[in-house]
Amino acid sequence: MEETPTTIRVLLADDQALLRSAFKVLVDSEPDMEVVGEASDGAQACALARQTRPDVVLMDIRMPGTDGLAATRMISADPELAAVRVVMLTTFEVDEYVVQSLRAGASGFLGKGAEPEELLNAIRVAAAGEALLSPAATKGLIATFLAQGGGADPGPAAVHAERLAALTVREREVLVHVAAGLSNDEIAGRLEVSPLTVKTHVNRAMAKLGARDRAQLVVIAYESGLVRPRAD
Repeated sequence: MEETPTTIRVLLADDQALLRSAFKVLVDSEPDMEVVGEASDGAQACALARQTRPDVVLMDIRMPGTDGLAATRMISADPELAAVRVVMLTTFEVDEYVVQSLRAGASGFLGKGAEPEELLNAIRVAAAGEALLSPAATKGLIATFLAQGGGADPGPAAVHAERLAALTVREREVLVHVAAGLSNDEIAGRLEVSPLTVKTHVNRAMAKLGARDRAQLVVIAYESGLVRPRAD
């Protein structure tokens, strides 16, 4: 007997009603997705997240009142919403809040000008528990902001460096590849091991470092100094 495909439950959080409507039409047109709620600000997004338990929240960074950054922090801090993944929506490709969003618990970000297929793919990637790190812009922005002082606070760096000591040599090696934006399959090819083995190393690294997902692993890798931003 075939298993019934799981429907990805999506919550939309954006103060622009027109944009929410466009996203709703797009998401609801997919057979494996449905919009379960719409919020016009961060506080409403948090309330609806607790009420509807979505798989993915498409969260605008800039909203009146409680913004997307604060809302993401609240969702990430709620143990009952541990399975909820947040994808931040940005108006500009370069946004000073991107790294803060990832630190707050977001699984990635996407420009509002992204193609429909990119948006739908982002939802599926986040729902699968992966981080939306495939666009080169993500890695570039993380490196850029940390190089500009985004990771200048010695507190997080010291804590992360201490936690890194708990990783095995292989886990550190895998972490470096994750920070480069490689998928499990790509890392497996580089290290000549199975993707399942890589997934195990990634999961153990996340547990030891207290990271929600791969996006946070990337930030930790940079903040701890394990990976250095490229000059280019």
